[in-house]
Amino acid sequence: MRFLSTKRHSRAAKPVLLLLALVLVGCVYAFVSPAASGQADANASTQTAQGKEIFQQNCSSCHGLNGEGTTQGPSLAGVGAAAVDFQMGTGRMPMARPEAQAPSKSTKFTDEEIASVGAYVASLTPGPEVPSSQTLNTSGLSAGELARGAELFKTNCSACHNIEGRGGALPEGAYAPSLMKTSDKHIYEAMRTGPQQMPVFSKSVITDQDAREIIGYLQTAHSEPNNGGFALGGIGPVTEGLFGWIIGIGGLILVAGWLARKGARAK
Repeated sequence: MRFLSTKRHSRAAKPVLLLLALVLVGCVYAFVSPAASGQADANASTQTAQGKEIFQQNCSSCHGLNGEGTTQGPSLAGVGAAAVDFQMGTGRMPMARPEAQAPSKSTKFTDEEIASVGAYVASLTPGPEVPSSQTLNTSGLSAGELARGAELFKTNCSACHNIEGRGGALPEGAYAPSLMKTSDKHIYEAMRTGPQQMPVFSKSVITDQDAREIIGYLQTAHSEPNNGGFALGGIGPVTEGLFGWIIGIGGLILVAGWLARKGARAK
């Protein structure tokens, strides 16, 4: 009987022990979570402060101490961390002198410094964020999605960048840069922020899925083997056929005219 009583007490104790364990876990979480959140806030605050210092030393002469803009540079209100990452990450900013267009060059800042400036600019007015690796992940795109990416690029981008993204000239000394060696992250950021003469493509116009498909198409196009010769814009048989007609038929006309003149002189 004593054994049965002990067994009953043991069974009754199990729910109590489980309840106590849950309460203990909740207390630990309640204690640790605010501490972790506070640490994250402190890190973000430190990063923003570092970014402000770098900004004021290297960017404020053109963009103003608070990014409000000056006669030498535009306001940075709403451009977000993505614009900072693109402009500084490609070496376009800061500019040494005013030009028709800021060229891409080696950057003078580390990734951490660029991220700090981005955090500071984003703290002024919210704007597009730097894309995550998941946003840029093109693995697993189907042939149909890549074909749709090609169509999206042709419709929205090829008029300036060429159908393969090789770039091209624009009015007033500007140009659409080649995308052949541009990183996926910077292509995405350019779409979202519209640097230089490029329009801004918001998520309501080009969704993240659309952007992935465009980037996937460019990856595929740029990985095609180069067989040499003139690429003719990479448009394909239309331009190649036109080139053949101009040279081939034009050459035949010139030869026929030369033979006709020679025959007339012989008479």
